[in-house]
Amino acid sequence: MATAKVDKDTAIEKIIVNNRRATFDYTVEEKFEGGLVLVGSEVKSMRAGKVEMVDAYATVERGELWLKQLYVAPFEQAKAFPHEPRRSRKVLVRNSEIAKIDRAISREGYTLVPLRLYWKRGHVKVELGLAKGKKSHDKRAAIKEKTADREAKAEIGRARKERGQ
Repeated sequence: MATAKVDKDTAIEKIIVNNRRATFDYTVEEKFEGGLVLVGSEVKSMRAGKVEMVDAYATVERGELWLKQLYVAPFEQAKAFPHEPRRSRKVLVRNSEIAKIDRAISREGYTLVPLRLYWKRGHVKVELGLAKGKKSHDKRAAIKEKTADREAKAEIGRARKERGQ
């Protein structure tokens, strides 16, 4: 019986949740990947997709990286030992990355925001972005750019449709 081997670089990722708001509010300069330390009921809730990243952020405390304010809905069948929905969760990354993140966060204007949560080889991973906040005029420019792209794609679609008829 043959078993399928998955290379380190080609591991299949299944996205649990994306933080689209983070890319709108922040300019992401560098990305880091880390594993999350979870309890069983949190894993079950994540499999069901009951996660919100709206107010989530990461900090370095005593040489460890912590993800805070990530909302994981309580799992209905785990009434005996429920988890705290907004508890701090430890992020597993290399010590060299923690030192790099700590230096960057200590600089003014930088923050560490979760960009997405996903499954990779049966483990929950979080992609963290070292980001700087956008000004309101930058946000308006991003909205104009997205609108222009959307209109251009719509126009191209209309032109193709007319040529095909």
